[in-house]
Amino acid sequence: MPRLAANLSLMFTEWPFLDRFKAAADAGFTAVEYLFPYDHPAGSVAEARKAAGVDQALFNLPPGDWAKGERGLAALPDREADFRASLDLAIAYGRTIGTPNLHMMAGLADPADLAARTAYLDNLRRAADGTAEAGMALLIEPINRRDMPGYFLNDFDMAADLIAAANHPNIRLQFDIYHRQIIRGDVLKGLEQWLPLIGHVQIAAVPHRHEPGTGELDDLHVLRALDGLGYTGYVGCEYRPRAGTLDGLDWIRRLGDEA
Repeated sequence: MPRLAANLSLMFTEWPFLDRFKAAADAGFTAVEYLFPYDHPAGSVAEARKAAGVDQALFNLPPGDWAKGERGLAALPDREADFRASLDLAIAYGRTIGTPNLHMMAGLADPADLAARTAYLDNLRRAADGTAEAGMALLIEPINRRDMPGYFLNDFDMAADLIAAANHPNIRLQFDIYHRQIIRGDVLKGLEQWLPLIGHVQIAAVPHRHEPGTGELDDLHVLRALDGLGYTGYVGCEYRPRAGTLDGLDWIRRLGDEA
């Protein structure tokens, strides 16, 4: 059975953020992830994590002004200074909280724009150097354009090409099963193809991003197949509960029963 990490930005939202760590632990999770911790002091987040006894799987670099629609800075040619500041902040938080992975969001830009690609590769290498020095891995993730219109990194082949172009051993692929199904389908073949590059996996049901097993894909079969491929990292549960977090956790029991 895969090792599951609760995504505290989408799950356990019935609790204040710092209380979600214990709520996840009480529900049986041994690890957590979330989008952004920056609304809280890093020390407070670290204390909540340690008190709950859960591992940290990952979180994201600051995305820019999320409320104004920004979804990352890495591919924005005129935001190099902002990106460097966001990287420094993420690494500082990562050191305090204790995370093995940081995810770098690309931002909204045309992938055919040479200036955007150049900025992205420059920032990718810069972030790979910084995270490597801090003892963390750097993750990049293709995100579907139905949920995030205009997102620069929107395909798995493109992600693999950028990782190859950056040529840095600290860069890994974040493989989100939900995004893969929307972008390409053929999830099992994708996992098999890109397993050597994968540093983290996430899951949610398609199309409504609810609990695994409630959509068009046999998510439990995919998770069992992931075990068979030899993946040993965490699987982030990045889904929106349909009717309360705790009421929706029965899929984990079924996964264990069918393992």
